[in-house]
Amino acid sequence: MVTTRPGGRPSSVVDLFPTKYLAAPSVRDMPEPPASFRHVIGPGIIAAGVGMASGEFILYPYIASQVGLVFVWAAFVGLATQYFLNMEIERYTLATGETALTGFSRYWRHWGLVFAIMAYFANIWPGWATSSATLVTYLVGGSVVPIAIGFLLLIGIILTMAPVVYQALEKIQMVKVAAVLLLIVVASVAVIGASTWADVPQIVTEAGVPAEELGFALLLGALAFAGAGGGQNLCQSNWIRDKRFGMGAYVPRIVSPITGHPEAAPSTGFVFEPTPENLGRWRRWWKFANTEQLTTFVLISFLTILFTSLLAYATVFGQEGLASDISFLEAEGNVLNDTVGGWFGTFFWIIGAFSLFAAALGIVDYTSRLGADVLKTAYLRNANESKIYFALVWGLVAIGIIVLLSGLSQPLILLVISAVTGGLMMFMYSALLLLVNRRTLPREIRPGAVRIVALVWAFLLFGFLSVLTFNEQLRTLFGG
Repeated sequence: MVTTRPGGRPSSVVDLFPTKYLAAPSVRDMPEPPASFRHVIGPGIIAAGVGMASGEFILYPYIASQVGLVFVWAAFVGLATQYFLNMEIERYTLATGETALTGFSRYWRHWGLVFAIMAYFANIWPGWATSSATLVTYLVGGSVVPIAIGFLLLIGIILTMAPVVYQALEKIQMVKVAAVLLLIVVASVAVIGASTWADVPQIVTEAGVPAEELGFALLLGALAFAGAGGGQNLCQSNWIRDKRFGMGAYVPRIVSPITGHPEAAPSTGFVFEPTPENLGRWRRWWKFANTEQLTTFVLISFLTILFTSLLAYATVFGQEGLASDISFLEAEGNVLNDTVGGWFGTFFWIIGAFSLFAAALGIVDYTSRLGADVLKTAYLRNANESKIYFALVWGLVAIGIIVLLSGLSQPLILLVISAVTGGLMMFMYSALLLLVNRRTLPREIRPGAVRIVALVWAFLLFGFLSVLTFNEQLRTLFGG
């Protein structure tokens, strides 16, 4: 029974947490934040690295090749929306050490499982592995399917053999981001000329929504899913916890069952009493977390979208017959070979292949990480979370291989699942984040008016997007 002070306030911060489905968190002090900002850099880079895939390398460059730079503004709007979503996900984990999915599960036991299943099915088609393999065929020839299968097996091995999975993922995504930034620097000098730079103001002066040329669903999807999307945003909880942000410092990390030392992670987290000392530490952690997201995830993602769009605009703008799938990059690479020299088209494909492979690695990781956390917390409390995680990793690898060997070429039902579930997940957890952060956390650290408005905006945007995408897919499915 919850006891209260006069006026109905809970007598302890623990009393704010629903305990019908999960045990109450333990009370501990908020850990001291690091003295230097550089010690917290990592989760935003992982988010940028994993999310730096179809939107950055295919969708926005394709839009720029067809209609110029008039829609680049949408990337900023999409990234700003995801910034606020990510920070509300991080708010809960910073304050409790629990993932956002655990917070949802406190209100209904199966919320976490619903999101974990949706993330798993959204990523059941190994699209990033096949995209990376396709770019490899541009470089060395060969067949896409066996190369993609090799990539899937390599992903499973990397995630299994890493002593601490987060540290391995962070290093790989940092290398990927550095490689993409190198591409941007070289392209700025060798490809993007004065005339292209002169057209950059079009982003603002001629901003528009070229729905007649490209279709409204495509454009709205690009706006909403710039940077990340779907289950990836939820994994910010896991990544900052593994980085030891805030109360996440008390939670063990996922380690390899072969090369690491598995630890039994607690099923629930920790919470701090809002004393002046703890609140002072909280404010410093919150400032660090916001700065880290802005200077890594938002900035890197926007720069990548901007420069890959400029690169496409400078090379293939207006070219007839460009595909809106991965084969678009072959045409762009061939133009780069012709205009700059054979070295640059090859360099472009190498960076693209590595980037999409690293995205596939991150997608397998976050999908399995979400599922392992949910299963451990709500259903298999005596199990080892690391072992659950690796079972899910190899399950996703095995399913991907089966799909590839079956000869299916992007089966429609899987594309429908992937397209609809991402937007639907974001629509649902925008509302749930508002619930848990306003009702579960102490009053002193709850979101303010600006953050609440941002969550309401995200709820409306992704709700509209979900309905639009679902209707679009139904018309495609039934030939309407």
